[in-house]
Amino acid sequence: MVTEPSSRAQVLVASNRGPVSYSVRDDGTTVPKRGGGGLVSGLSAIGPDADAIWVCAALGDGDREAVRRTGGLLDPADTGGQRVRMLGIAPEVYEDAYNGIANSTLWFVHHLLYQTPLEPAFGPEFRARWASYETYNHAFAQALADEAAEGAAVLVQDYHLALVPGMLRALRPDLRIGHFSHTPWAPVDYYRLLPDDIGRRLLRGILGADRAAFLTRRWADAFTACCTELLGGTGNTGIGVHGLGTDAGFLRERAHRPDVDERIVTLREQIGRSPGPGSAAGGPGEPRKTIVRVDRTELSKNIVRGLLSYRQLLVDHPEWRERVVHVAFAYPSRQDLAVYRDYTAEVGRVADEINTEFGTEDWSPVVLHVRDDFARSLAAYRLADVALVNPIRDGMNLVAKEIPVISERGCALVLSREAGAYEEMGEDALPVNPYDITATAKALHEALTMPPAERAERAERLTAAATALPPQQWFLDQLTALRAI
Repeated sequence: MVTEPSSRAQVLVASNRGPVSYSVRDDGTTVPKRGGGGLVSGLSAIGPDADAIWVCAALGDGDREAVRRTGGLLDPADTGGQRVRMLGIAPEVYEDAYNGIANSTLWFVHHLLYQTPLEPAFGPEFRARWASYETYNHAFAQALADEAAEGAAVLVQDYHLALVPGMLRALRPDLRIGHFSHTPWAPVDYYRLLPDDIGRRLLRGILGADRAAFLTRRWADAFTACCTELLGGTGNTGIGVHGLGTDAGFLRERAHRPDVDERIVTLREQIGRSPGPGSAAGGPGEPRKTIVRVDRTELSKNIVRGLLSYRQLLVDHPEWRERVVHVAFAYPSRQDLAVYRDYTAEVGRVADEINTEFGTEDWSPVVLHVRDDFARSLAAYRLADVALVNPIRDGMNLVAKEIPVISERGCALVLSREAGAYEEMGEDALPVNPYDITATAKALHEALTMPPAERAERAERLTAAATALPPQQWFLDQLTALRAI
């Protein structure tokens, strides 16, 4: 498919996941569901007259059916008025590229997740999957080349599409190309776990862009160090940093809709009140304190160590028993990979173990939910006294920014120093080493006992940092920097 010059776009976004996904009803009709997130908000910020198009991949059978019926140019009624081109990449190629390389190799490298005595082991099977990753990236590059007007600005997103800038540069040297990494970038020694030729190929792919951007200076510096070590430098590619923030207006409005209010009632019932002389008749005491976490069961999120740290809090400080509840939302992620299924099961096992060991007839120490429910997540944000965000490694972690914005009493934030958000919020958070269960338990106790005035002051500063670069401005800043080249 080659687009006529008169209809080509001036602004293009490329990402694995697009702004809409489809399911297929029993009668064979397709049903669109629009997504959210920073890119959706950002692209809407440039306005309907900006002549923009979003290029994405078909992720499942519903998407592929939509591509078959439309030729890939989706109905604007399904996309909120946005022009979207969805690529019907062969399922076996997509599986190898997405799960075999992007999620099982590149994600593991950048998040330092390998158990190196056993993995990785790069043999013929890896090379076959790598060929699919190249094919997948080339499909994006060709689509962008077909859709882009002369001198257009192209914003390529994330580790799934690391080869696209270089491929697109070869096809359309007139374009201004940016690449944005939403993950951390591995330090040099860990990055060199990759086969030498693959490591260089990925770097050269991103360096095909005029500008490579990252969520924090730390990740940008790690990328530059890898380029210097493996290639001798970054060449003519500029390096930028854009720390994605939250949309405070949307979050606060959404957090006070009726469905969230309903879930707050249910959560309060599950949390309960501590025993005590709450009335002359000897009723229940004060509402229990809440330690809130909301994550996908992604290996890097460190949910199991978070639960073990909470258990250690109950061991070290028995005075918190029946006075605190850990509200833990762990939404299953990447369940088509066995290691993720095992991890999700371990989260449930540890939570059950804590409840069995410490729970009473009137108190469940851990309230665990595994079914994704955005309204329930916002309800938990509103009730949070403490936010626990302890990833092994994270590009940013927007939950760390969202909870302080929504918490009704102003929450204390226990934050891993390995989260990208730590760069902006570490000064007013309680920082922890994500591997240190004892220290994390101590930080939880400190957060629970923080004087209300101090907690409110910290929460105010955390909120200011969290909302400094909301999604629309984050997107426009990148576009402005790219157009200035």
